[in-house]
Amino acid sequence: MQPTLVAVAHGSRDPHALRTVRALLDRVRELRPRLDVRLGHIELNRPLLGDTLGGATGSAVLVPLLLSRGHHVKRDLPAAAARAGHLFTRVAAPLGPHPLLVEALSERLLEAGWVPGTAVVLAAAGSRDRDAAEDVRRTATLLSERLDGVPVVAAYASAAAPTVPDALRALAARGHHRTAVASYFTAPGRFAAQSAAAASGPAAAPLGDHPALARLVLLRYDEALARRRTPPVLATA
Repeated sequence: MQPTLVAVAHGSRDPHALRTVRALLDRVRELRPRLDVRLGHIELNRPLLGDTLGGATGSAVLVPLLLSRGHHVKRDLPAAAARAGHLFTRVAAPLGPHPLLVEALSERLLEAGWVPGTAVVLAAAGSRDRDAAEDVRRTATLLSERLDGVPVVAAYASAAAPTVPDALRALAARGHHRTAVASYFTAPGRFAAQSAAAASGPAAAPLGDHPALARLVLLRYDEALARRRTPPVLATA
């Protein structure tokens, strides 16, 4: 049997977030019908990751529905995998940066009414982790390239600079007065809504259940399977 794909969402108090993540995983199941796909949350929503892993058997791949490296990917997920000593586990890379994410971002911008040539603020959650910031900046660069070189500035809803309003003001000072906001969030939530509200131009929806995101989830799963698995930790007397 193929290892279970455990998609790991952060969790949110926004009721739309859980529905969005479930819709994304339905797309994943459509692409690979025989694969056991389950959901676990780091916090705020059920099922929690520990409960999902506790109900799994054999082997599992944890695929973070997170867009960059950071504390959850580096610490929380490996720790959860280690606690599930009855499983053979692998932890996949975060979803970003990747061209499939950029495909989804650009299409969400077009859906929101983005006009070619318009500058963009790439609004992300934010992290104090340097690798996370590097990943977001890399995505901003890739998005700029896809949008024929328009300015794309990475900005954050918390924990890092510049903030989304600061990035919008900086672009306005350069003559970009109707800047679009690309929502670099997997699902709706407080940070996504806060970032969209600051927009001076079109504000794209979160990535959600975009087909490119579903393909990327499976790609990260397959990449993790290609790596050597971690054996279960056996309890000692």
